Amino acid sequence: MAALHITDIEAAINWWRERSPSPDGISACPEVRALAEVYALMVYYHEPLADEDSMPARAREAWLTWYASTPDAPCIAICSTSQGDDVCKGCGRSFDEVQHWPVFTPGEKRAVWRRITLEATAWRFNRYAERAKLSSGADHPPADVFAAPGAPAPRDAS
Repeated sequence: MAALHITDIEAAINWWRERSPSPDGISACPEVRALAEVYALMVYYHEPLADEDSMPARAREAWLTWYASTPDAPCIAICSTSQGDDVCKGCGRSFDEVQHWPVFTPGEKRAVWRRITLEATAWRFNRYAERAKLSSGADHPPADVFAAPGAPAPRDAS
């Protein structure tokens, strides 16, 4: 079970607000409303984390669509774990995180992203920050890969 940090929920809300702005300045698109419900409960109960697996389906679909717009791996193609380091100097992930990245859930990946961003010791955050900014995120699988069996695929908001 992976937990989604409240900042990821907030980022998804803001992404959707930019993508589907309110036509009247009051109402919000269905994706924002679904995510806002989760966000409000987190704030009310002072919970910084939401369980990835128990989110309401509409909120999870909205979150996964936002997630698919973010870069997948923090790799900047300077991997020191292949040279025997326990933690990669380039991206900040542990050897196990690098090895198992393809099977991590979106929530697990975002948890690693959060940790390495807060640590900010990896070269992606200092020496090679410009290289990291050029990351396209093209290695992301489509959001419907993560949909629950039998659930409708997330709608394309473009």
